[in-house]
Amino acid sequence: MKIDTLQHTSHRTNLAQNIARVILGGFLVMAGTSHLSWSRAEFLAQVPSWLPIDADLVVILSGVVEIILGLSLLFFTSRRRQVGWVVAAFFVLIFPGNISQYMNGIDAFGLDTDRARAIRLVFQPVLVLLALWSTGAWQAWRKQQSGD
Repeated sequence: MKIDTLQHTSHRTNLAQNIARVILGGFLVMAGTSHLSWSRAEFLAQVPSWLPIDADLVVILSGVVEIILGLSLLFFTSRRRQVGWVVAAFFVLIFPGNISQYMNGIDAFGLDTDRARAIRLVFQPVLVLLALWSTGAWQAWRKQQSGD
């Protein structure tokens, strides 16, 4: 019986990774909560017009998903590597909203210039990498690939 090394690896995360994971989890819970309350209009502005789903529903569902992902980062530590991959995928999936905001010159979240919106685009891949690094997901995958 083969044990899934990605799931059961003995790799442990260090203090810096754990702190980053907790900060990222808190950030996601806060962002998700803001989707459902005080920043709803700004999140609506980020939903691409080409998306064939009601923008308000997208904002609500993505907020709920962010809260779940944030809480998972904080409390579902036995599956932190899997959660890391899911969070990274979520950051990839919402990237078109950031691109849409840039391409259409939409002001939201204090991003009122093309330069500010472009800088934000650069940080989306950083969030993907942070999700993978802080949960040990990337290290576990690399270890599995090397056969260790």
